[in-house]
Amino acid sequence: RFDETVDRLFSVGDLIDRGPKSRDVLAWLEYPWFHAVRGNHEQFALDSDDPLQLETWVNRNGGAWWQELTQAEREAAKARLAKMPLAIEVETMSGIIGIVHADVLPFLTWDRFIQLLQDHDPDAVFCAIWSRNRVQGTYGQVSVNGRVESIYCGHTPTLDVVDVGNVHFIDTGAVYCQEGYADARLSVVEIHPARHKVYTINTNNPV
Repeated sequence: RFDETVDRLFSVGDLIDRGPKSRDVLAWLEYPWFHAVRGNHEQFALDSDDPLQLETWVNRNGGAWWQELTQAEREAAKARLAKMPLAIEVETMSGIIGIVHADVLPFLTWDRFIQLLQDHDPDAVFCAIWSRNRVQGTYGQVSVNGRVESIYCGHTPTLDVVDVGNVHFIDTGAVYCQEGYADARLSVVEIHPARHKVYTINTNNPV
């Protein structure tokens, strides 16, 4: 019962390269009710002028569709993807919810991390787009403090939603249904009015 007039949908990134409809991402980004942070796959597109990055992306990370675009289409896509934020804050009745693609720098408050992103700090930007340290247990069960209640990330596929303190990793590998993985599914979390209610959508048998 999604109502575009009042409901909002937030994505943890990697909208492109994950399925056969990467071209449609630009249309989704124009919906006023849809908001997404930048993932490493969007970053691949932004860095595609680098031949090494382009080769890595196209041949190993799902970017073959990019080769089918005209140069004008590529430039238009890059201009729109560049506007995707590295982090989003959502104000809810239970507090501020943070959204970032991969992770938050360890042992910093959310506020400090956001400031570093605004300052284009390379370590903070890399962590936001690429890091897997927290979900792999590097820091233990350490929460992120500051004026944030919970944080949601994607990037690292897991069998189930993984909670590390107040940081929740919700990429349960929906894309891998294309490769026959029976456990592949999409996880959607309601953050308002419910505080943290997880829904599972079976991607092998879509409605």
